[in-house]
Amino acid sequence: MKIYAIVQSLIVKAIECNLIKLDDEIYARNQILSLLKLDSFQLEEELINEQIPDLLDKIEVYACEEGIINDLTDERDILINKIMNCFMDKPSIVNDKFFQAYGKDPKEATDYFYKLSRDNNYIQTKRIAKNIQYKVLTEYGELDITINLSKPEKNPKDIAAQKNIKSLNYPKCLLCNENEGYVGRIGHPARANHRIIPMTLENEKWFMQYSPYVYYNEHCIVLSEEHRDMKIHRDSFTKLLEFVEKFPHYFLGSNADLPIVGGSILSHDHYQGGNYEFAMTKAENEYSFKLEKFKNTGFAIIKWPMSVLRLRSMDKRELAEAADYVLNKWRNYSDESVNVIAYSNEIPHNTVTPIGRIKNDIFEIDLVLRNNRTTKQYPSGIFHPHEDVHHIKKENIGLIEVMGLAVLPARLKTEIIEIEKYLLNQDNQIEDYHKPWAKELKFMYLDRVNRDNINLIIRKEVGMKFLRVLEDSGVFKRDEDGRGAFRRFISTL
Repeated sequence: MKIYAIVQSLIVKAIECNLIKLDDEIYARNQILSLLKLDSFQLEEELINEQIPDLLDKIEVYACEEGIINDLTDERDILINKIMNCFMDKPSIVNDKFFQAYGKDPKEATDYFYKLSRDNNYIQTKRIAKNIQYKVLTEYGELDITINLSKPEKNPKDIAAQKNIKSLNYPKCLLCNENEGYVGRIGHPARANHRIIPMTLENEKWFMQYSPYVYYNEHCIVLSEEHRDMKIHRDSFTKLLEFVEKFPHYFLGSNADLPIVGGSILSHDHYQGGNYEFAMTKAENEYSFKLEKFKNTGFAIIKWPMSVLRLRSMDKRELAEAADYVLNKWRNYSDESVNVIAYSNEIPHNTVTPIGRIKNDIFEIDLVLRNNRTTKQYPSGIFHPHEDVHHIKKENIGLIEVMGLAVLPARLKTEIIEIEKYLLNQDNQIEDYHKPWAKELKFMYLDRVNRDNINLIIRKEVGMKFLRVLEDSGVFKRDEDGRGAFRRFISTL
């Protein structure tokens, strides 16, 4: 393999991306040679005009073939992130550049940091490009559908290696600021090229980073310096509003703080945001009302399959107080006629998924009402995707899904091909759990299915299944009983 040409091509690309300057070339090259256990440099081949992720793939292959690393996903990532760290500024310099840009315009600052996170391969652009992404038009607007193919699958050697490692408590979790520059180990992702931006929210130290597997434009994570459990309270709303005031082109939201309806990481207080307009953001008001306690705040139920209250005000402090007022009322609210019960003994069931933004110079907070009760009939959750949609989506419905973006499992890529074969009356290996749905589709479309339209039909129907997922997760259903129940809750405000 022409390893010298690959290394030099990588350096040229790093210079083109402004990761390093021309004066840094020899230094960066020598650092990379050391990581590849090379004692000299002889460039006799032509350079390779490929992007950074493709060149890194070639280096991975070389390192495995030469025995520099074992052929394990984690060891590959550790080496590649170490190599990219050779092009990275120290955190203090990244922070200085960010805040110099912020002094001119907040968007200029996030543009710099997002480009840096993409160019240095922290954001896994090549892996993300594998995702299947499209939109499906519904009565609630265009829902975003993503079949998530970006995260590398563990092979048997990866799994075996992970069994033999001892458990460590550093970094405490995947979100702790201790991950900045952490080389990584088997079982914990490599973060040598990872940088985070410090900021103050409500007189506390927080940090902003981007998700390595972004699901939408500029998908950022805002995390607490302190490793503590997620808990939604008044300060959560003030932090949301303070952040969007600092970065008015971004939204910021939080997963719910209870199991089942919460996100995958409840052990570290954090938010997710970004520069993207979801279908829920565009949802119109269905029923507007005012509360005497909050004269400067407007309230509305919006047209969305889940149960959402939208609060709007130019008064940031009053808006946070109003959101906290609604949250506390909801935490203690029960309506057994629609299966909403606030507590089982002392175990709480009611919470919210909050989202903050600035729209037309007015602060907004969306409160998505959540309840995590389970029953024998619905062991996964009464207000959780029901069993008849589990063949498409059975995982928790977190912040991203709530707003209208489905993150669906990778297995669907191949399973959908078998469903298409079934509908076209071809030999297939359709999974048993898809058969009831496939039979419905065959009856629904009869002889209207052909090779030209089969993919569009399946994409549309997967979108309709995701809509069902959202409807299952809504606490007040969008029928006469549900609308009446929602109004009864509002009357308690």
